Order: sequence, then structure tokens, then C-alpha cells
Amino acid sequence: MPVPKRRLSRSNTRSRRSQWKATAPALVKTVENGKVTYSLPHRAKLVEDVDGTPLYYEYKGRRVADA
Repeated sequence: MPVPKRRLSRSNTRSRRSQWKATAPALVKTVENGKVTYSLPHRAKLVEDVDGTPLYYEYKGRRVADA
């Protein structure tokens, strides 16, 4: 594992860390049966029945896993 040859100054350390920025996830808005849901693209969606009981996971209209 590489080890720095000399100690980095406090200002250099902080300026390097300040360049990292969090980004908000890109959510996709879908409306199903009058209910608005937000989900991450390219992820399996949980399908629930009317009572809210989880049934299975679905991706691109296909059943992929049991809940």
C-alpha cells in the first residue's frame, strides 16, 4: 500500500476534501392508479397489493424475485 513520503499540510488536506460533493440521486416519477411514486432508475420495484402487503419485485414489467 502506498504511503506518503511527507506529511500534507492542513490547508492542502482541507482543500482536497472540499472538492468532494454529494449529488442527489436521479429519481424517476411514476403515477400508478392515481398514486405518485418516486424510484431509482434501473432498480427492481416492490409490488404491493391493496392492503400494502409486499408481493414481489418487478423489473421492466417482469417478476424477478419474491418479497
